[in-house]
Amino acid sequence: MPAGRLAKLAVIGTAAGLFSGLFGVGGGTVIVPLLILWFAYSEHLATGTSLAAIAVIAVFAAATHGAYGNVDVEKGLLVGLPAVAGVLVGTSLQQRISGRTISLMFSVLLVGVAIELLAG
Repeated sequence: MPAGRLAKLAVIGTAAGLFSGLFGVGGGTVIVPLLILWFAYSEHLATGTSLAAIAVIAVFAAATHGAYGNVDVEKGLLVGLPAVAGVLVGTSLQQRISGRTISLMFSVLLVGVAIELLAG
């Protein structure tokens, strides 16, 4: 793999880790858009690749936050276990939607969250 490509992947990973540690997000908001913009990944491939990276990031982020006493394991399980059903439904739905529609839906979500955070 060319050095420039490796460097961009390292930047994406570092940014995702930073955002994950700071805000609890990183994959969808950092990895997916940058894989699409910098590597011309399709929305579907970027999402799947991001989820693979998030599995690694989440373990280390949760462990680090846990060391600071910032993890409620019971509530995490109560949120995480039902999320598996959401992942199955969401992934199935995503396979039936065009990449452009996914990008538009994601953009609307990000703008809505930004507005809510600014207004709140």
